Amino acid sequence: MTIKLQQELIVTSDKTIDARGANVEVCNGAGITIQFAKNIIIHGLQIHHIIPAKGGKIKDGENQHGLCGDSDGDGVSLFGATNVWLDHLSLHHCTDGLIDVVQGSTAVTVSNCHFTDHNDVMLFGASDSYSAKKKMQVTVALNHFGKGLVGRMPKCRFGFIHVVNNDYNHWFLYAIGGTSSPTIISQGNRYSAPGFGAKEVTCRGLLKPAQWKNWNWVSQGDHFENGAFFTPSGNPSASKKFGANKMMPFKPGQMVPELTKYAGPLSCTIGRPC
Repeated sequence: MTIKLQQELIVTSDKTIDARGANVEVCNGAGITIQFAKNIIIHGLQIHHIIPAKGGKIKDGENQHGLCGDSDGDGVSLFGATNVWLDHLSLHHCTDGLIDVVQGSTAVTVSNCHFTDHNDVMLFGASDSYSAKKKMQVTVALNHFGKGLVGRMPKCRFGFIHVVNNDYNHWFLYAIGGTSSPTIISQGNRYSAPGFGAKEVTCRGLLKPAQWKNWNWVSQGDHFENGAFFTPSGNPSASKKFGANKMMPFKPGQMVPELTKYAGPLSCTIGRPC
């Protein structure tokens, strides 16, 4: 099934989109937007070649419409959203970002997804001046970052980002970046640097070390290949501040290829376990 959206699909609260048992592509049109909504799961979609689309009156409820501006061409955009789980998605070739989490969105998990062929993969926080993003909490877990990616896996502003057991085996500029003092806890990931140039996993833009030395960026149990390295800063015990019992436990980075081998949409048969 191929879905070409003329306008962005507005997902409202308490909804699940589950593509298990089917081959569902959202492509060659507008993307998916979760705006001021909560308790949402999106599972198993292939999202690619998303383009900007005109706004206007868009259905945002069973019996209601709202006025929306033009969409940017994001694959999935979260705007003021809470309790959202994006799982087993495949994303590539979108005009803007593959996944944007902005404007105070929090309690978001991006897991078991497969990313390829894109410049700006994930943006968590769109402005250095919007301090409400300090409440943002996002978990990025068990994803595969594949060929043709440049950076922003993710790029973060403010907030708390837990990056756990992901497979980073391609980047052109960097894997994880940030500004405005985000807390980034990297645990049990595999970082395999490209064969040229950019070996550093992290990027803090053009800021000087004196400006970011107190940011809590921590690497624990990560596995580095081909000269990759993570530049830490701040408190090396920062993860304890947030309570290890409240964070997803991690496996050693060497196990990541096995842990992420089913990233992307699952191949399921109706009536049988996936």
